[in-house]
Amino acid sequence: MGVEGTDVVDRLFELAVVLNDLMNRRLADNGLTPARGEIIWLLHRHGQLTQRELSEILDCTPRNVTGLVDALENAGFVARTRHPTDRRAVLVSLTTRGETLAAGWRADHDDGMARLFAGTSSAELATFTTVLDRVLDALPTILPARRPSGL
Repeated sequence: MGVEGTDVVDRLFELAVVLNDLMNRRLADNGLTPARGEIIWLLHRHGQLTQRELSEILDCTPRNVTGLVDALENAGFVARTRHPTDRRAVLVSLTTRGETLAAGWRADHDDGMARLFAGTSSAELATFTTVLDRVLDALPTILPARRPSGL
């Protein structure tokens, strides 16, 4: 009995729901929204960024980024500093609290993935990744949504 495309989509949807629920619970534990969590993750992965760079990566308005960064700064997760060569630009970086939180997410992520894919061969993971990339690349042709930045 073969696997139908609808079976695969149903399983992907179930996986998305479970992962989304897990992520939202982890964010809520720290008083964060998905958008604020994404900024923390981006800064953890890329280092300090300007607010304009965050706006471009997140594909949102600079005003929206300002509000998100204001909330994260008030909560002690990020700090703003002046750009050393562009007086109009503001750099955003993680504070010790933000870096500690993101490092914990990374450790939990790595541990969870190791347990999730235990017993899966490198060849199986390579095939799985190839198929997922193909599906993710096809999504914009079906739905007008952006591909996540790696959260």
